[in-house]
Amino acid sequence: MDSLLSNLVKKLEPYIPGEQPAVSKLIKLNTNENPYPPSPEAIKAMQQAVGGGLRLYSKPECEDLRHAIAEAEGLPGIEYVYPSNGSDEVLAFAFQAFFNPGEKILFPNITYSFYPVYCSLYGLDYECIPVKEDFRLDVELYNRKNGGIVIANPNAPTGLCIGLDQIKRLLEYGRDRVVVVDEAYIEFGAESALPLIHEYPNLVIIRTMSKSHSLAGLRVGYAMAQPHLVSAIISIKNSFNSYTLDSVAQAGAAAAMKDKNYMRANCLRVMKTREWAKAEFRERGFTATDSMTNFLFVKPPGISAGELFERLRHAGILVRYFKNSPLVNEWLRISVGSDKDMEELFKQIDIIL
Repeated sequence: MDSLLSNLVKKLEPYIPGEQPAVSKLIKLNTNENPYPPSPEAIKAMQQAVGGGLRLYSKPECEDLRHAIAEAEGLPGIEYVYPSNGSDEVLAFAFQAFFNPGEKILFPNITYSFYPVYCSLYGLDYECIPVKEDFRLDVELYNRKNGGIVIANPNAPTGLCIGLDQIKRLLEYGRDRVVVVDEAYIEFGAESALPLIHEYPNLVIIRTMSKSHSLAGLRVGYAMAQPHLVSAIISIKNSFNSYTLDSVAQAGAAAAMKDKNYMRANCLRVMKTREWAKAEFRERGFTATDSMTNFLFVKPPGISAGELFERLRHAGILVRYFKNSPLVNEWLRISVGSDKDMEELFKQIDIIL
């Protein structure tokens, strides 16, 4: 009954995640999960964390994990970092901590579709800035009065990135406003904004361990910024739920963060497969962006994206199709799977085409 619902819920259009069907033998290339397992050190740490200690609350300040992140990222101390349940949660905290109603937040018109959802949920105003014809960000268009800027770098679902010189310009355009750089896919070949963190007191970088560290099921993300901004995020977190990250997740994430060589080797494997798959798509007449992520963004030849999506699904291969997004509904986002998965993908594509 609608009368039992708040006005907010009635008008809210929530984010729709990629489907996670409970069907065996599917090839899942729709949610950008890493095809390789997490660090054995992370598995060991989580196994050790499971026991009688679970009767106690987890550490609310996540000190061990923060130390591990700060050391891995070359930051001076834990005051520069704060983890959360996936990057989505810390993004939600950032939208509440740094943006005000009546002041328009700027982000691209093609980007992670959770950004407008947060704005609707928190009553924030926003403006979608058009990307260029080739889907690249037009940084000059952000040089206007704003209440903050949010970009994903590399961007989703296009996979394209901008360099540090362009990020610097965004930070200068919003000197008195926070610029959030969402680096969910940064470990797959793009250049991080992390070197700018000491120079710009308005920079917030947000990362996830889901893709690069193969920990999507653990739900760990983190924010990096100067201490005054991290303190604001912590204030929001403590006003929402003081124990957001559980003990097992803290232990596993800390161990994974310390095992940087393992993570890097897995990312390099994904990148090698991505470049091979990109060439295979182009040989078949697909248009493919120069993705710097663990997914490819492709436009099929001689068949609609919707039809190819359905026929691949029928063949047991899931990819992501944005049918309700007019700007990209002729494109598919395809996660980079194992070499075996990608070979089966191209086998089925050849049959369909």
